[in-house]
Amino acid sequence: MSVHKDVKKVTTHVLQTMKEEGEKISMLTGYDFSMAKIIDTAGIDVILVGDSASNVMAGHETTLPITLDQMIYHAASVVRAVQRALVVVDMPFGSYQGNSKEALSSAIRIMKESGGHAVKMEGGQEIIESINRILTAGIPVMGHLGLTPQSIYKFGTYVVRAKEEEEAERLIADAKALEAAGCFAIVLEKIPADLATRVAKEIRIPIIGIGAGGGVDGQVLVVHDMLGINNEFNPRFLRKYHNLYQEMLGAFGNYIEDVKSGDFPNKSEQY
Repeated sequence: MSVHKDVKKVTTHVLQTMKEEGEKISMLTGYDFSMAKIIDTAGIDVILVGDSASNVMAGHETTLPITLDQMIYHAASVVRAVQRALVVVDMPFGSYQGNSKEALSSAIRIMKESGGHAVKMEGGQEIIESINRILTAGIPVMGHLGLTPQSIYKFGTYVVRAKEEEEAERLIADAKALEAAGCFAIVLEKIPADLATRVAKEIRIPIIGIGAGGGVDGQVLVVHDMLGINNEFNPRFLRKYHNLYQEMLGAFGNYIEDVKSGDFPNKSEQY
């Protein structure tokens, strides 16, 4: 019997057991009640309330503009829908960098006001002080290394990270620091598959990949991307499980036509 099927409520402990028993962890983003309800019913292990809401829900070019209040709003909507999945909430840009006291109060607000189960933070050794403070309050922390979209202006581009040996070694050191601090899992984004596999082998906690190959402990995708709603985004790491863009376009077109022609509503659709 797989761990996944047996579990009524996914916890950080369950994810650790899944890694130890070689069962892959499935994770998707979620930002609203209706979508989160479907994702949870399907049996996903983790729902990430991503700061990617800044892009897919609000139309911003980067993840930087989304605020702590907005993240709490999205997270609370998701939590109300979820019965089984672990809900992890991204701490937005500016809510934890460089100030561990502010980091703690941001994390406490997320947990208290949204009901989320854990927070996710981008960065390695430079944010360890903030991570330590948050963990001291009993709040579980998921790390995020590799391509860290909140640092887009530092990198200047969304290219694959850690291809050079120096950056790869730094990433491994950061992963070990996050594990030693007490993070329960780490997301690795857009790094070479061999490096990600190495990290997953050397690190005891679960490693979730996005564009990091198949040698890690689980995968995460943005739900709007994998459903093909966001039809302009086609990176190599993305598998589209549907073309909802075309399906929805067709449905909306049919509705407009039916309204214009007087076909909707018909006799059976009125009181």
